[in-house]
Amino acid sequence: MVDTISLLVSHGLLMLAAWRLLSRRDLDSEEPPVPALRRKKPDA
Repeated sequence: MVDTISLLVSHGLLMLAAWRLLSRRDLDSEEPPVPALRRKKPDA
């Protein structure tokens, strides 16, 4: 019984994560990424 529940929960969470990732609008976007702000490294 516990094995079945753990399999259902883990696979359910994986399916939820895949569904959330595949439903993103920027998944099929060809736009270049926004460049990150360059920070000056502190002198060591």
